[in-house]
Amino acid sequence: MSRSVVEQATEELRRAILTGHLAPGEEYSLRELAGMLNISFIPIREALRSLESEGLVIMRPGRSAVIAPLNLDDLHGIYRLRRALEPEIAQRSCTLLTDKDLDRLQSQAADFGAREHGMADIYDDHHAFHLALLAPAATTWDIRVLTTLWRAGERYIRIGFGQLDPDPAEHERRGRAHMDLLDAFRTRDPATVDAAVEQHLARNEKIAISALS
Repeated sequence: MSRSVVEQATEELRRAILTGHLAPGEEYSLRELAGMLNISFIPIREALRSLESEGLVIMRPGRSAVIAPLNLDDLHGIYRLRRALEPEIAQRSCTLLTDKDLDRLQSQAADFGAREHGMADIYDDHHAFHLALLAPAATTWDIRVLTTLWRAGERYIRIGFGQLDPDPAEHERRGRAHMDLLDAFRTRDPATVDAAVEQHLARNEKIAISALS
C-alpha cells in the first residue's frame, strides 16, 4: 500500500471534519468513507487511526467511526494546554524575531481584516501567522504539540468565528487584534508579549465556545 494514499486519505478526511462536511457526532462506516474517496478500506482504516490520535474521530468495534462531538470540557482542555505553552514560547520568540519578520507578518495581519475574507478563507494563513510568531523559539516537539492542539480546536474556531463573518465590524476587529499582537512583539518585552498572547487566547476561547450554543 502506498504511504501517499494513506496520507492523502488522512488529509481529505481531516479537511472534511474540520470544515463540518463530516458532522460532529455522526457515525460513518468504512464502506461509506471509502466510497467518498474512491479508495479501499485499508488506507481509510489507517487514516482513521491517525485522526483518532488527533481526537477528531472515535473508532467503533467493527467497521465504523464516529466524528468526535464538540465538547465544552475538551475545548477548555485545549485552551488550558495552549495557555501553558504559547505565552512562554512567545516571551522567548519576541527577542528573536527580526523587524523584517514582523513587517512581513504585518502585511498578512492586514489581510485578516478584509471584509471579503471569511474565517474559512483565512484559516490556513491564520495558522501560519501564529506559527511564525512562535517558530524562532519553538522546538520540534513544541510545534508538534501545538499543531495537534490547533487542529483539535479548529472546528470550534471555524464555527465560532464563521458565525461572526456577516458583521463587517468583526473583520475590522480581527485585523486589529492581530496588529495589536504584533505591536506587543515589537516591544521585545516578554511581559508585554505574555499579556498580549493571554488576552488573544482568552478572546478566541470565548468565541470558540459560541460554536457550542
